[in-house]
Amino acid sequence: MSQQAILEMRSITKNFPGVKALSDVSFSVAPGEIHCLVGENGAGKSTLMKVLSGVYPHGTFEGDIVYNGTPQRFRGIADSEKAGIAIIYQELALVPEMTVYENILLGNEIRRGLRIDWNETIKRAKEALARVKLDVDPEAKVKDLGVGKQQLVEIAKALSRDAKLLILDEPTAALNESDCDNLLEIIQGLKRHGVTSIMISHKLKEVIRIADTVTVLRDGKTICTLSAGRGEVTEPALINHMVGREIDDVFPKRAHVRSDEVVFEAKGWNAYDPKLGRAVLRDVSFNVKRGEIVGFAGLMGSGRTELARSLFGNPDGYRVSGELYLEGKSARFDSPTAAIRSGLAYATEDRKGNGLVLIQDVRQNITLANLRALAARGVIDENAEIKVANQYRESLHIKTPSIDQKVVNLSGGNQQKVSVAKWLYAGPRLLILDEPTRGIDVGAKYEIYTIMNGLVERGMSIIMISSELPEVLGMSDRVYVVSQGRVTGELPVAEADQETIMRMATS
Repeated sequence: MSQQAILEMRSITKNFPGVKALSDVSFSVAPGEIHCLVGENGAGKSTLMKVLSGVYPHGTFEGDIVYNGTPQRFRGIADSEKAGIAIIYQELALVPEMTVYENILLGNEIRRGLRIDWNETIKRAKEALARVKLDVDPEAKVKDLGVGKQQLVEIAKALSRDAKLLILDEPTAALNESDCDNLLEIIQGLKRHGVTSIMISHKLKEVIRIADTVTVLRDGKTICTLSAGRGEVTEPALINHMVGREIDDVFPKRAHVRSDEVVFEAKGWNAYDPKLGRAVLRDVSFNVKRGEIVGFAGLMGSGRTELARSLFGNPDGYRVSGELYLEGKSARFDSPTAAIRSGLAYATEDRKGNGLVLIQDVRQNITLANLRALAARGVIDENAEIKVANQYRESLHIKTPSIDQKVVNLSGGNQQKVSVAKWLYAGPRLLILDEPTRGIDVGAKYEIYTIMNGLVERGMSIIMISSELPEVLGMSDRVYVVSQGRVTGELPVAEADQETIMRMATS
């Protein structure tokens, strides 16, 4: 490895009970470069960065961390931060009720004796905000900022501590296209000012756009390191190294069977959010036919998720009006339980927060939405539950040591499969998938797409909400476009393209 490297990780091996998460992983990072880590879910990327940042302290892993030419023995995050390393996770570590400047200097306050010098604190916060080109009031509360601006506050917080090596774990996963572009430009700007970045991302187009060097991990091992300068960083090459095989078609082929049988229909559907004091849906009409995937596209905040949640028992308490029809009969679902019993299922975009019970095991999560089918006189038949969970584990290829494994320990792709399994066991006629592949890698995406195709080929109907236009175009039979709470267009997929959808989404 190069002696000029700012960072070298040498033969890193990390074990958990029953699982070898990292096996002899080595890679190096040159000063001032943008180095991307890619790999399927469960490849070991986040674990490797937790080793680097001290989350997993020295002594809990094998191998060496060499930073600026000196071997390191980080006992915790405080040690790595003191050395100039900062890590920013996908789930932001900000305090929503505190101001921007309080968050930026949290734990690193400027004091004059026993008192905090608030004037100097605000001054330093403004300097850090300027470095990331974020023009917000430092006295604003973080909860009032959008996700993209919150991400920049996190980076400003790291820079305020004089970080020289910035680790970003899926920084664009929850951002819209505009915020993604802005964040990538900020990272490139930091490079010009001497900040080295390591970025974990599943979005290969972003990796290709921004990376100087890419290291690929697979099954906890280093597969290769590719140089953008030598033309090695291409999408086919990355996919091939990540999954160990070529995926010629990112979206698996499916026969688009035409059916005129309408399974679900909404007419003039409206929703008013009393918390926001405004309408979130206005006069929305659409239908879903048997055995088809209907895609819903639109910008973040357009009302797609609000539509799904208002239909699925309205858990947010919107004031709703309009007409719903399920298989030709008038319907209205007063709770998610009523929606489930009527044949609707909703896999939320936030699988960790609302879709799964992370501290419970795979078996309990799979059967959660249909426990009545396993209960006799109020008692769960555990043998039947085990049989059901194992059937879905096998049919959906859920990678887990056993169905007794806690869901929190699974990769994102396998968590998503558990979420889908939960709703399939409920026996839905209409499955709503909200961002079904968010935060999962290309190989796991392909498996989710294959599952979706199999479901519609057997007659199920699917509503798919997605922020990724290639996904909408690659998987849908028809596309509805949503903008500012309204449906602004309906297109057969054969007539749809990204430009047309974006035009409708911004109308």
